[in-house]
Amino acid sequence: MLSLLKIKNIALIDRLDIEFAPGLNLLTGETGSGKSIIVDTLSALTGERVSSDLIKEGEQTAVIEGLFTTAVTPELKAAFDESGFDTDGGAEIDVIVRREISLAGKNRVFVNDQLVTAAFLKRIGPYLVDIHGQGEHANLFDQGRQRDMLDRFARADAALERTAAAFSEWRRTRGEVDLFKQDEAEKLQLIDILAFQVDELRRAALSEGEVDELEEEKRRLNNVEKLSALSAEAYASLYESNSSTVATLGQAFQRIKELGEYDARFREYFASFESAAAVLEDAAIALRDFRNHLEFSPERLEEVESRLAEISRVTRKYGGTVAAAVEHLASAEQRLRNIESAELREKELRAELERSRAIYVAASSELSDLRHAVAKAFEKAVSKGLKDVALEKARFEVRIRTEKNDESWFGPRGFDRLEFFFSANPGESPKSISKVASGGEASRLMLILKTAADPHNEGKTAVFDEIDAGIGGRVAEAVGLKLKQLAKTQQVLCVTHQAQVASKADKHFAVEKTAASNRTEIAVRELGEAECIEEIARMLAGEKITEAARENAREMLAATA
Repeated sequence: MLSLLKIKNIALIDRLDIEFAPGLNLLTGETGSGKSIIVDTLSALTGERVSSDLIKEGEQTAVIEGLFTTAVTPELKAAFDESGFDTDGGAEIDVIVRREISLAGKNRVFVNDQLVTAAFLKRIGPYLVDIHGQGEHANLFDQGRQRDMLDRFARADAALERTAAAFSEWRRTRGEVDLFKQDEAEKLQLIDILAFQVDELRRAALSEGEVDELEEEKRRLNNVEKLSALSAEAYASLYESNSSTVATLGQAFQRIKELGEYDARFREYFASFESAAAVLEDAAIALRDFRNHLEFSPERLEEVESRLAEISRVTRKYGGTVAAAVEHLASAEQRLRNIESAELREKELRAELERSRAIYVAASSELSDLRHAVAKAFEKAVSKGLKDVALEKARFEVRIRTEKNDESWFGPRGFDRLEFFFSANPGESPKSISKVASGGEASRLMLILKTAADPHNEGKTAVFDEIDAGIGGRVAEAVGLKLKQLAKTQQVLCVTHQAQVASKADKHFAVEKTAASNRTEIAVRELGEAECIEEIARMLAGEKITEAARENAREMLAATA
């Protein structure tokens, strides 16, 4: 149940604090007053995308916050446990969801004051609120959505998970078989090409780092004269001349040792001087050896340049880099092995494919059996609900087609094709609801299907945004009674333009848009008894409220009471 909704700096809303109650909560107001904005903020609290365009003009941030009390289902508990939340072991839990939206793009989500990801909110959102919006008629006609409704009614989550996993494994194995078939069909052409590529790459003997080593050697060979001069000068400075670094260091060290005979403080430098002398002598020897072995070799330079050109040629053909060429060699060798050991590999793959197919068919059959088993119960629940919304003569059927031998029917949700059929009038055979349901009938169908598909609402809040659009009179009265009936078992929030529906409210809110000082703002206020009469009279009569409209409103409210 949603107890409190706080909205700050959203669209035309400066600040709103709305306290909802159990039962049927109604939001009414003129067209364009901002009722649907409130539904949009609830969508944000269930994990739906939120655009910074919603932030009120002139503001930098916006906040939406809701306080929910919901049943701790096993699925919800698992989600909370995995994210480190404590559910206290109770049957219910209070959940405070807060979304902070920023023009700078730094949007944040908090659950019970703990920073969480949008993915986590998306996961727990369906356990808090179930929103049925104005644009869902098209979804109602989608056969995939229809199948999802039946699966929710059947509580088929476990069977769906097994089927999806089995399908993924079967599809992976079939992909390998298809690739093998391709290799087999093209092997007469491929075997020569692959063999040539493998031979060329093996002869090239590419290795990581070789290019860097060759480039360094090439630079040395091209600069022998300069390197010889530099090494000779450095050797002379360090060691060879009378004023070399080693000689002057030795002289200084001798003086330090003499000082150490008179003052112990200088003795601690002895080891450092010895180390420095050793390092300088090693460097001098390295310079001498380097100079002595320097030799310009045109033949070696030609070899290095030739090797670099060969590496460049091969890598250009096989990916542009040494790493890509090495990877291509491994791939070509594997494909050659597949082709050369075709008979054995084919036998293994086909056996694996048969096993994975059998597992998938078994899982999908279990899921299909579950759907067939609950279809009649679902039809009965929907038919009963249709009577409650003035569709007494309507007929509703679930038709399921199953094809386990045609792999084109295979999918992660099984191999069933499911469609809802509907007839509103006696004497007419049921047809696909996409072809026969009018706007008003579709609204009522959606209300019944949504509620029938999820009888295990576990205390969730059901939100209906103008689900009564396109109806009126006796039908609107029936829809209002159905919503009132639904509100006995779960909290219902409804946006409506129908007086017949509004008269059934347990708590009635008016959404109003006001303009003052060149600013437009949206406000929501709870209506008292007298105000309810005025609002329903306005909905009945329009702009000019008559006493007859007020009397009619009183009668509608009295009938509900």
